[in-house]
Amino acid sequence: MAISAKDVMNLRKKTGAGMMDCKKALSETDGDMQAAIDYLREKGISKAAKKAGRIASEGLVFAAVSADEKIGAMVEFNSETDFVAKNDDFVAFGKDLTKLVIDNNISTVEELKALSFGTTNVEETLTSLIATIGENMNIRRFSRVVSNSFVTSYLHMGGKIGVLLHLEGDVTEENKAKAKDIAMHIAAMAPEYHKASDVPAEILEHEKHIIKAQLLEEGKPEKIIERIMIGKVKKYYEENCLENQKFVKDDKLTVSQYAGDLKIAGYVRYKLGEGLEKKNEDFAAEVAAQIKQ
Repeated sequence: MAISAKDVMNLRKKTGAGMMDCKKALSETDGDMQAAIDYLREKGISKAAKKAGRIASEGLVFAAVSADEKIGAMVEFNSETDFVAKNDDFVAFGKDLTKLVIDNNISTVEELKALSFGTTNVEETLTSLIATIGENMNIRRFSRVVSNSFVTSYLHMGGKIGVLLHLEGDVTEENKAKAKDIAMHIAAMAPEYHKASDVPAEILEHEKHIIKAQLLEEGKPEKIIERIMIGKVKKYYEENCLENQKFVKDDKLTVSQYAGDLKIAGYVRYKLGEGLEKKNEDFAAEVAAQIKQ
């Protein structure tokens, strides 16, 4: 029998399963809604919906560059626990996502989820993975960088921090080594801005206001405060702007000085779970609830 789009949508709302899974379930059960729900439950697919409300703040950051080093991609793929982030299927899917971002000119997670993947698409595969592993997972964000020169990537702490670095300059082994060092610096020092001119005027004025208040509190004379503030603002740039920061492997140089003729065109830094609320689970209570169900 013909399956209507409305029935597929209703089943999706009831179970949280993917569109293709819902359509197949209805086809297998001759359009019987309750039987289709049971079908999805038996296959373990509807379990994914129950897990969707759980906070996924663990996981890994994945990063890679294309064979010609012109395109770089970074993906944050979250799970509920660090244990699942070590699962082979989780890791393999994260790497596959990164390759998909490299190969496709996309800009949103929704576009990524809609991409073909095997016999289905990314979203359906993710739903199946959630049902199989038994834990909520989420493709949180990704970045895609294209360069006329080259891109380098770096993962720190096994994927807890990731960096994509876009550079302009000669593609030499020396410059590649420099690029890797700069990416490591970004991972370690977490610069808030690329260069001093990137600091928003309102942020800089706010900092100046705080610095002036501190100097007045210390009893510094008004006539020398402006002079002291020049040095304080310079210090702010050194602490917060990549090109002004002291290079982590040689503090006699700034990052810009270390880069030399190699121009830093831009960078992206991901820290796993930043900005996400981590849920404190009562493990005993969760087990008891599952047994009761």
